[in-house]
Amino acid sequence: MRNGAILAVVAGISLVNGLHLDYIPAWRQLLFVVVAVGAYLHGRHLPVRRDWLVLGAVAIPGIVALGVNVWDGVGALMALGLFAVLPWLAGRFRRQQAELVEAGRQRVGQLEREQQYTAERVKLHERARIASDMHDSLGHELALIALRAGALELAADMSEANREAAAQLRVSAVTATDRLRRTIGLLRDSGGATTDPPDESIEALVERAVRAGMAVALRRDDRSAVLPPLLDRAAHRVTQESLTNAARYAPGAEVRVTIEHNAGTLTVTVTNAPPPTIPAPIGGGGGTGLVGLRERVRLLGGTLEAGPTDAAAPNVAPHPAAGGFAVTARFPWQPSDTGESA
Repeated sequence: MRNGAILAVVAGISLVNGLHLDYIPAWRQLLFVVVAVGAYLHGRHLPVRRDWLVLGAVAIPGIVALGVNVWDGVGALMALGLFAVLPWLAGRFRRQQAELVEAGRQRVGQLEREQQYTAERVKLHERARIASDMHDSLGHELALIALRAGALELAADMSEANREAAAQLRVSAVTATDRLRRTIGLLRDSGGATTDPPDESIEALVERAVRAGMAVALRRDDRSAVLPPLLDRAAHRVTQESLTNAARYAPGAEVRVTIEHNAGTLTVTVTNAPPPTIPAPIGGGGGTGLVGLRERVRLLGGTLEAGPTDAAAPNVAPHPAAGGFAVTARFPWQPSDTGESA
């Protein structure tokens, strides 16, 4: 109500000051300027409910003045429109423009926070998957330790002290396995389930993709080396995610999977050629697969690069998947002289 009263006073002063335009002294001319500035500032900073009703109520005396003196009434209404309504409209337009800009900034900030939150969730999910892989690999090794300790415990040529030490070793290995399983169980997603078979090799993954209809060629020069379990699972995840993206965004394109080891670096490269035709837009993808891959590769001390490689074909319309695409992951790794993982 207070803002409406201020608007009514400003408009009323303009209306009254517009009477008797045949004689306008200097102080009335200055009053027009002050009223115009006040109307603009009011529209810029003070929102009013039912603002047009306020202005209409102020204009009623000017309409009544038309019946008394036409020129005085016209002058009053012209002064109201030129020095009150128009500046007020300009101020309100500027206020709405500033509100739109501020709303846009808040929206951009919200989208950035949502994107950051999504990326953090993907990283946490990928770390949980790494923890699951660690459970599979370390649990297997601890089970072997327990098994060998049990064999030593039953050996006939063992002394009683050594037999007791082997028994304690077996119990410790079993206890460590149980603690590892419970700890990893807390880190796993409550409803998450792996979509690929456990301990699946990259060769089996490629064969599964070929059976599904993809044209995939695999070349690797590290067949004689034994990869550490976590590194092997990371290479598998890079290949799996890259094949999934190729099938999704470049159906029918040829895909090359290359695994090389040189100069203490294991390099996994998955490249797809341009698709024969532009695929229809596919919804539902959030683009978080590469975020998870980067987190997994980073945790293993490696780097991941992903981006287009080839220009689009001349007879194909522009499209994000019209050219080739390559995903390259590099892991630091140096096998030992025995061929086992370092």
